Amino acid sequence: MSALPVIEFCPPAAQFVSETCEKILKDFGRVDVLVNNAGVTRDQLLMRMSDEDWDTVLDTNLKGAFNFTKALTRSFLKQRGGRIVNISSIIGLTGNAGQTNYAASKAGLIGFTKSVARELASRGITANAVAPGFIVTDMTQSLGAEAQEALKGRIALGRLGTADDVANVVLFLASDLASYVTGQVITVDGGLAM
Repeated sequence: MSALPVIEFCPPAAQFVSETCEKILKDFGRVDVLVNNAGVTRDQLLMRMSDEDWDTVLDTNLKGAFNFTKALTRSFLKQRGGRIVNISSIIGLTGNAGQTNYAASKAGLIGFTKSVARELASRGITANAVAPGFIVTDMTQSLGAEAQEALKGRIALGRLGTADDVANVVLFLASDLASYVTGQVITVDGGLAM
């Protein structure tokens, strides 16, 4: 599989995504792996959540994946192959108070993944989701030591995950080792949700 540049922007607009994908295909000739890894939060209790906070999270976390996947589907179909990996969240499986927008976007991404997997499987294209638990990030580091210890107490492995823990699962799903894996959600949560 070819190495492609990582492109970061948020929120992705359909026209910009389409133009970007056209440029990548022109410059590199093909795309073998698409990893949709957008994620923002605008946490608030449901009764206080604004329409703007709802829309921002759904547009970024869910519609962004739709835009990129749609823009590259024709290329994957012509190639008769490709890997799509969507980064969901354990919150998309369990829900979380104060995160109805985030949970809905990440749960929607799981349903999106399964539907895309069914649509594209006959052409050798796989689509899977990774659902990370609590990973060491700026967000989790800002929780403070006491909150982090409480989180660790809920995780079977007794630690927060790392970016490498997640990246290794993505690498597997993007590789030929996962050629017979599609429509799956793999949790990377240290046993939190079991």
